Parts: sequence; structure tokens; C-alpha cells
Amino acid sequence: MKTFCAALWAALFLLVAGTSVRADDVTLRSRDGAIELSGTLLGFDGEFYRVQTQYGELTVDGSGVLCEGPGCPSLTDFVAELSISGSSTIGDVLMPALVEGFALQNGLKAVRNRKDDTHFEYVLSTPDQGTPVGRFQFRVSSTDEGFADLLADEADLVMALREIRKGELTLASEVGLGRLDDVNRSRVLALDAMTVIVSPTNPVSATSVSDLARILSGEIDNWRSLGGPDAPISLHMRDAQSGIAQAVEDRVLRQAGLSLTEGVARHQTNTALAQAVARDQLGLGVASYSEIGNSKALALTGPCGFQLRANRLTIKTEDYPLTAPMFLYIPARRLPKLAREFLAYTRTAPAQIITRRAGFVDQAPEEITLNAQGDRFANAIRVAGDEEDLASLKRMVETLAPLRRLSTSFRFEAGAARLDAQSRSNVLQLARAIEAGTYDGRHLVFVGFSDGEGPAGNNLRIAQQRAQAVKQAIEAAVETSNLSQVRLSTDAFGEAMPMACDDTSWGRQVNRRVEVWVR
Repeated sequence: MKTFCAALWAALFLLVAGTSVRADDVTLRSRDGAIELSGTLLGFDGEFYRVQTQYGELTVDGSGVLCEGPGCPSLTDFVAELSISGSSTIGDVLMPALVEGFALQNGLKAVRNRKDDTHFEYVLSTPDQGTPVGRFQFRVSSTDEGFADLLADEADLVMALREIRKGELTLASEVGLGRLDDVNRSRVLALDAMTVIVSPTNPVSATSVSDLARILSGEIDNWRSLGGPDAPISLHMRDAQSGIAQAVEDRVLRQAGLSLTEGVARHQTNTALAQAVARDQLGLGVASYSEIGNSKALALTGPCGFQLRANRLTIKTEDYPLTAPMFLYIPARRLPKLAREFLAYTRTAPAQIITRRAGFVDQAPEEITLNAQGDRFANAIRVAGDEEDLASLKRMVETLAPLRRLSTSFRFEAGAARLDAQSRSNVLQLARAIEAGTYDGRHLVFVGFSDGEGPAGNNLRIAQQRAQAVKQAIEAAVETSNLSQVRLSTDAFGEAMPMACDDTSWGRQVNRRVEVWVR
């Protein structure tokens, strides 16, 4: 009875979702019969009932009650249901591969049933008797549609190619879905990038992020401004609802205070976009790194001479400034156990292998030798100024030479001390690796770097503070280990090793980072 009462009062502060069932009258009665609660059953996830009552929407632990009434679900033949909506880039290939991998690892049979062009489901069942244990339903459309379905209570998870926007964040909080920008409300499934593409016959090989913004806004409309022929630039973009197109507007145009020009050719799929640009000798587009087809990708550069190209390593380290994480947003609802196990599986090593095989950039940490980073150190030496800079470089090389850099990096939101979305996911990914014993007996050094704005002493101090903040975030996220088997420390080198030019906000944001080095 005490358990039942506690569940009732705790339920006043919880909103959860599970399997949709026929809305009907039910009565939940404590096992001693002393307390009963009547209402309309909204959902059951195999463990908890979600009931609309005269007190509001309540969540009750099923182990403490008996359910009576025509709406009561079957406790013996329960099938976990999960509804997933959003980006077709994620839903067409990556998520099906992960669902099938999850089923295989758990000894289940996964059968895919196509409903129409945008809807399909996976039925997970036991291989011997074929008893269904889970039904994962997908709607693949766009990031916009995914958030709309979530707010309309028609989806449990959202596949997104961009971060949630302020309006969506506010609405989600108002309807009881929690703060969807909190660390546990989203996770990065894989990594992608916004890649500037042109025809293979186009002589231009690089552009800056600043010039890209001016091209997309129409301020630059001739290839001659980029070192190409005297000819107009024709622009190609994904449809306005796609996550990659919205990420371009959020992170490139808005940061420059510009808006997209009119007359842009829109394409419904990434494949169609890449094919159109490849055929158009005067075309330029921004495409998903995973689907550039036969088009040519441009490097990102700046007036100081740095060049960064999108590849698996620069995307994974977030050194490439237009990295685009592939998100799965998880509202503050209680999901069925099978769904929770699937979410846990997406962080495992087998899931990272599947992600890479599906053509996306995984998040498994890789160790990078000092010799493999010759370009970074060469750039650092090239931009070094006085003897103080050279002394800092010397200390950096001596400190880092015996170590290897992990591909896991941490960066911060523009103008804020808070880690960005990809880095918040990296915190949990690295914490889980530490818990699993991956770094037992080793030394992890969190190394802070800054941009070159302001006095060098201040930059060094800020870089050290950021390194310490990341270390503390990792320590707080490690739940099942006392950290006795791994040593964590911090160091900082301020502006000693820039990754990009400091003349733009994008370049400065790339340079403000915390790297992880391991001995």
C-alpha cells in the first residue's frame, strides 16, 4: 500500500509514454484493496500504467496494483511499441541497420513490413515460437515533421539532422516532454557534415564559411569572386523542411546575420541534390557528407591559409567547422524496457561498427599518433609569433609527444560556457568507455585550447578552465566506477595550436576546444 501511494504522488510529477492502447475505463486497485484509482488508460509500457484521472495524468507502478475494467492490457502477451519519426537520412538506412543489429545481438528475429513510401515497421519476435515482443514503427520524412509528430503525441522519438529550435523547445516543455536540450534528452547516433559541393569540372577547390554565407544570401553571385570563371553561381539546396537545409540556415546564415536568397533550386533527397550539382557546371550546393555522390567537395579555408576538408577524422574530432550530428531526441517519457535496451545498444561498440558500415561517421574513439598530426603542428609553428609563442609550442610538443590524441573532442556553444550538443553526447560516450574498463591503467589528459583573441595569458587561463570543466563533467557522468583504475588530469596551451583562422566566429569556435590525449 505504501508503494502504491508513493507511486501515485510521484506520478504527479512524471509524464511518460508507452504502448498506445484503446482508451477505456480502468480501475487500479492496491493489492490489499484499501486504495483504488479510476480513469482512462492512456498507455502501458509493460511495467507502468499511464492513466488520465480526476487528479490529472498519473503514472502508477503496475507491480503494486491490480487492473480491472475493459481497458486493462494483457500482462502475459505484452508487445513493446515504439514510434519513431523524423529525418529520412537517418530513418532510411541507419536506424534500420541499428534495429536489425540490436535484434541479432539479443537473439530476436526482426521482420520489416513496408506500409507506404514513408511508413514501415519492424516486428521483433522470438525465433523459436515467433512470439512478437516488440513493434518499432517508423515515419521517415523530415526533421520538422519529426518534432511536429512528437508534439502531437504521435511519436516517442525524433530523428533530427539539426538541434532542436527554441520554439520547439518551448512547446515541448509546455506539454510536459521535459527540457529536450538537457544532456539525457538527446543523443548523437552518428556524425555527418554540411559539405559544400560543386561539379567535378569546376576549377574552384575551396571557399571560406564567410564566403559561403554570402553566396547563399546572394551577396556573391559570380564564380569570379571565388577564383573561378566569369559566370553566375546557381544554388542548389535540400527542401526547406530537411534537417541539413535548416542546419545551414541556423549555423551559417543566421550567424552571419544573413538569409537565404530567392531562386534556389530545391531537391527532395540528398541523392537528387548531389546529382543535380554534379551535372551543373555552375552549380553549388550544401550536401550531407554521407551522400555527395559524384560531385566535388570543397575545402573550407580562410585568409590565414588554413584549409579543412570533411573526412571521417575531421568530422569525428569536430575540427571540421560544419560538422552535423545526427540526433535522436528522447522526451521525458517512460519507454518500454525493450525500447530502453535499444537506446542503450546504440552507444555500444557493435552499434558503432554498424554505423560505419552504413556509410556514416561513428563515435568510437580512435587514437591518433603525434606523427599523424604533422599538418596541425606545422600550422602552429607557421603562425607562431614571438619567443613566448615558440616556448609554449616547445612545452606543448614535449608534453604531448609521449601521448596519443583521442578522436573525442569537446567544444562549447557560441558565446557560452556550456558544451555543445555533440560534446554533451561525447561526455556520456567517454564515460561509458571508462566504466567498461577501456582505459584501465591509462592516463587521460584533457587539454584546453583557445582562440587568439585577447591577451595570451587570459586565453591560457580560460583554456585551463574549460579543460577542468570537461574533466569534471566526465567524472560526474561515470556512474558505475570509482575512477581508481584510470588517471584523469588537465593541461592547457591556450592559442598555441589553432585549427582555423581567428577572423570569423566560426574559426574562433573551432579553435576553442578541449582535446583528450591518452598515455
